[in-house]
Amino acid sequence: MQVKNIVLTSDHAGAVLKQQIAKELATNYQVTVLGATSEDDKQDYPKMAKQAAQAVKKPDTAGIFICGSGIGMSIQANRYPFIRAALVYTEEAAKLARQHNDANVLCLGARLTDKNTAMACVRAFLSTDFEGGRHIPRVQQLGEPV
Repeated sequence: MQVKNIVLTSDHAGAVLKQQIAKELATNYQVTVLGATSEDDKQDYPKMAKQAAQAVKKPDTAGIFICGSGIGMSIQANRYPFIRAALVYTEEAAKLARQHNDANVLCLGARLTDKNTAMACVRAFLSTDFEGGRHIPRVQQLGEPV
């Protein structure tokens, strides 16, 4: 997947990290920022994930969904057959999510991941391609996208 568009969303717990990521990505991608605007803007992660999931349906689009732990966002995002969301806390996990699982949404936990680690995860996710090959039959068992 050659990503040109990024959909970033968060609840209130992920608002600050989301804004930091958006700023860093703005020079290389078309970034759509959804969700909470600050820690005081109380937004529920299921609602934010639902809204952003629809935008990820577009071609050449990946998502970055952020909440306090990343768990809630990943659960909600994976309810959609066109989403393959991966919750990661390391750069290696972000890379493997793309290489082996063809993930199109990266989920991060703002309360569990510092900015530098989060940015390393984002860069790894966006710069890694799906390997295909031996992974295709497994990914096909998961359903869309491939």
